[in-house]
Amino acid sequence: MDTKPFLEAAKTAARAAAEIINRYYRTQIAVERKADNSPVTRADVESEKAIRQVLESRFPDHGFYGEETGRSDRSSDFLWLVDPIDGTKSFVRNYPFFSTQIALMYQDQIIVGVSSAPVFDELAWAAAGSGAWLNGRQIQVSDIRTIGEASISTGNLATLAGGKRWSRWGQIVATADRIRGYGDFYHYHLLADGCIDAVVESDVNILDVAALSLIVEEAGGRFTNLEGKPVTLGITSVLATNRALHSPILEALG
Repeated sequence: MDTKPFLEAAKTAARAAAEIINRYYRTQIAVERKADNSPVTRADVESEKAIRQVLESRFPDHGFYGEETGRSDRSSDFLWLVDPIDGTKSFVRNYPFFSTQIALMYQDQIIVGVSSAPVFDELAWAAAGSGAWLNGRQIQVSDIRTIGEASISTGNLATLAGGKRWSRWGQIVATADRIRGYGDFYHYHLLADGCIDAVVESDVNILDVAALSLIVEEAGGRFTNLEGKPVTLGITSVLATNRALHSPILEALG
């Protein structure tokens, strides 16, 4: 399958969203609350609308699953997965760790992923079988092979903290060379670029990580949930590594 038209559309859509996001960032934008009490702003809604217009104009038969508008056209083999501002809580507090996430799933396999971080001026992308790229430069994961040498980043660990594996995680923290919390899109960009070696999160959804999962995998890494199972629409946790560390960390978590 030729994924180039899909990738180019996703990059165009991400740039359209970035223009809107940059216009609203660090302004006194009104914040509303969704049913789950998470914040939403005019920037979220307008940027998702811009993304959807680009994608639907080129691929009108594709399905669309957006953070703000939900899922449509469940019959298509193609499903766009979009979070226009992943990290709205950061966005409204003028904290730059937010991004636009756009991925395309074909028959349950992610084949295109674009991760755009406007404030960082970073655009990462991947297409199945074509490698991973960051601002036009091909990227690759590290070759670190032991937990003792590893730099590991964490995101939200609330569910992990409430479970039986929390003490096992503590042993990993005590063993690893460095533990940091770069968070959100950023630690996945760092992982794919070989700057850190693993990411652990226990509270995510597919729109947060679909694009990033492909970027990490195409950079040579591995991306599963904390049970070692592959990415699906129902994913809620992440272990992403440089591949060499995947089995050691899974075993250490038990």
